[in-house]
Amino acid sequence: MSDHYTRAFAAAEYVRSMHKKEPRLAIILGSGLGNFAAQVEEATTIEYGEIPGWPLSTVEGHSGKLVLGTIAGVTVAVMQGRVHAYEGYSMNEVTFPMRVLGLLGCTALIVTNAAGGINQTYGEGTLVAISDHINLTGTNAALGRNEERFGIKPGAGQRFFDMTAAYSPKLRELAHAEAERQKIPLPEGVYLAVLGPSYETPAEIRAFRVLGADLVGMSTVHEVIIARHMGIEVLGISLVTNMAAGVLDQPINHADVMDTGRRIEAQFTSLVEALIPQVATVTA
Repeated sequence: MSDHYTRAFAAAEYVRSMHKKEPRLAIILGSGLGNFAAQVEEATTIEYGEIPGWPLSTVEGHSGKLVLGTIAGVTVAVMQGRVHAYEGYSMNEVTFPMRVLGLLGCTALIVTNAAGGINQTYGEGTLVAISDHINLTGTNAALGRNEERFGIKPGAGQRFFDMTAAYSPKLRELAHAEAERQKIPLPEGVYLAVLGPSYETPAEIRAFRVLGADLVGMSTVHEVIIARHMGIEVLGISLVTNMAAGVLDQPINHADVMDTGRRIEAQFTSLVEALIPQVATVTA
């Protein structure tokens, strides 16, 4: 077995030793959204540092815990925070948790993030269903030797894999229908990823708008790439925590990102909690 597969398999086995029920759905919580993990019932909480090979979060708002249990009767694995390449981690390390979640049995992923709004029709606090992404980080998490055993479904794990529907259209349909029921605005948008950690310049944001981006951030795309390599269906939701550089005449800071996350917490929780059994049903 390749070293990367061996490490991920060992981490999955450790998690199984701590929590016997196999999770069906993975959830990755972005900056300011970590309190959603409180919704998990019959929870087993594991610090990232306890899991062999699992990288540690160093950013405020990413508490660094894996919470396993149930939400609305669905077995889930909730990542309370993630790591980023700008923290000094390789892409293999950034996406190691996603590999482990797939090996644990997750067939669907709800991935969330805090994003800057490029689309000027968005306001701070808007939830956006990600329809597609643009990867401008300069690398790809699937680089290196291909390991077909990471494919958890027939046809997955291939060297060259399709990204036409990286963000599942059927899961977006569910999200839009549920948002409409709850009277929560949920536009769609294209998420553009940069390496960070500096925020973007106004000139970069103007260029990104020309490229067709609605949102900008420093995470998510590589987790999605690895999820799709493994055959995992993805629903992506961004929280617009700030307008991108140059959209408003004001500086950007991480404290504002966290404040917006707290302000929209109840709305986000209500939407995602209602979606979990629906997503689990269509991806079973």
